[in-house]
Amino acid sequence: MAKYESGVKQVNAPVERVYAVLSDMERLRPMIEVAQNNEMFKEKVREAGQDPAVLEKLKDLTLSTDRIAFPAPMVGEVALAIVEREQDRCVKFQTERSPIEANLWIQVLPVTETTSKMRVTIKADLNPMVKMMVGSKLEKGIDQFADMLCTLPYNFI
Repeated sequence: MAKYESGVKQVNAPVERVYAVLSDMERLRPMIEVAQNNEMFKEKVREAGQDPAVLEKLKDLTLSTDRIAFPAPMVGEVALAIVEREQDRCVKFQTERSPIEANLWIQVLPVTETTSKMRVTIKADLNPMVKMMVGSKLEKGIDQFADMLCTLPYNFI
């Protein structure tokens, strides 16, 4: 299995709030609904060099407490399901209905009473050819994913 890790990221929220949100996918629903319809958010997406039309795809997400699913071209629905929770420390996900078997860990640790740090790790069962084709994208993507997670308004979700 190939392993990719983000750098350690700073989060401006206490570890209890970060864990509460990341261990319950349903808590993301209000934020996703706001992101789809918020012009200021769309502008931030443009500033990041992305097409705000991508926000329209958020409507296709399916959320539950233990799972987030999304449509994937030529594959169907792919999901990440929570398979393990370690209170205020770690949430572990596993892919479902994915062409690639993978696990994703989001680890959080306290820094102070009001801040924490985070690292995201993915282990994926990639054959050598696929690893050569997507390995560098996964390295970059996992770090960007961690950056995005650090910007969530945990104290307000």
